[in-house]
Amino acid sequence: MIATMNPRRDHPQIVIVGAGFGGLEATMALARAPVEVTLIDRTNHHCFQPLLYQVATAALSPAEVAWPIRHILRRQKNVTVLMAEVTGVDLALKRVELQGAGPVDYDTLIVATGATHSYFGHDEWAEHAPGLKRIEDATRIRRHILLGFEQAELASDEAERQRLLTFVLVGGGATGVEMAGAIAEIARHTIARDFRRIDPRTARIILLEAGPRILPALPEDLADYAAKALTRMGVDVRTATRVTNCDARGVDLEGGRIDAGTVIWAAGVVASPAARWLGAEHDRAGRVIVGPDLSLPKWPDVFVIGDAASATDAKGRPLPGVAPVAKQMGRYVGKLIAARLAGKTLPDFRYRHPGDLATVGRRAAVVKIGPFHLKGFIGWLFWGVAHIYFLIGLRYRFIVAFTWLWDYLTFQRGARLITEVPRQTKSTVSDAPTPP
Repeated sequence: MIATMNPRRDHPQIVIVGAGFGGLEATMALARAPVEVTLIDRTNHHCFQPLLYQVATAALSPAEVAWPIRHILRRQKNVTVLMAEVTGVDLALKRVELQGAGPVDYDTLIVATGATHSYFGHDEWAEHAPGLKRIEDATRIRRHILLGFEQAELASDEAERQRLLTFVLVGGGATGVEMAGAIAEIARHTIARDFRRIDPRTARIILLEAGPRILPALPEDLADYAAKALTRMGVDVRTATRVTNCDARGVDLEGGRIDAGTVIWAAGVVASPAARWLGAEHDRAGRVIVGPDLSLPKWPDVFVIGDAASATDAKGRPLPGVAPVAKQMGRYVGKLIAARLAGKTLPDFRYRHPGDLATVGRRAAVVKIGPFHLKGFIGWLFWGVAHIYFLIGLRYRFIVAFTWLWDYLTFQRGARLITEVPRQTKSTVSDAPTPP
């Protein structure tokens, strides 16, 4: 007999895979239910992904946007947290397989494993064009950006210097727009006077979007405002421009090439392996097609939520892969499980969209809430208040708010550390760092 990580107890066993927005909300929704919850994640922290780009651009440190899962749930006595890698699910035995540990049995399973970067069949591009989904991604991108300026200061060839000072962002969604604006602020303000051999203000920041306009989820007037604001900041916004190849020295386009020292991928996502684990039907992005109550068809005790799920709204439109969707799904499934145990029922899941928003840069953002459109400074204030509100814990809200206020007043970014020493070709301290 295989020993399991959670021997059966008197209470139903709820296993939740993934401690992102959806998994965490589902866990907390079960706080008062007569169940035992096992929450499994491959990291020990919950990350507030909407602000990862600020870690990547040195505005915030990782500890300001990520918190230990055990600390968040320390007062919820019916939760056991396991830091482990899930390798599969046995639906027949109702068991979750873990790498390097015994399996975990469940009565009800919630899969909330999120999504990762999609390179549209060209996974080899990931080495040269990192995406932004995890703390590790953010610190890697921060290193790329800061090393670009440091290496340009060392370069003696002008063409190589220009390449190192060229930053390409692939994808004109919220992440690409926010990253482009943040890099422009670094170059034009934060480090403008910190170097002697280069002028950081000459850096080229190029935002590439394959579609006809940036921010396709927002109305056209807000997208146009964002494009004009980025242009005023010195960002080269190119729409209807498709990338055909990425390598260590830049990107190839359908109509030419851009030599660049740093390429950042923000063009698409693909779901986790949840569909493969479950042997479930899925859409083109790998998201599991779920029923109206977010359960797996023919398996009413298995739920898939967040970016791993393919669901539609009341009008049949696919739900976007954003934090509010995952949070509402997690809260709904947690309440549904508790209701079932109490002999009650809940209506099918219905998503209530709180709005769309994206910051363009200093004192500029775009916001859509129902029929209301905000932009400019007012939009930026609303964006900031909304993000601070959803941070976990009063302490972190205060820290982030104070950091933003200080950055706004001083044009400084306090997390400008290159924390990983690049590999050297010779064992001498005088060797120049290799390109990112």
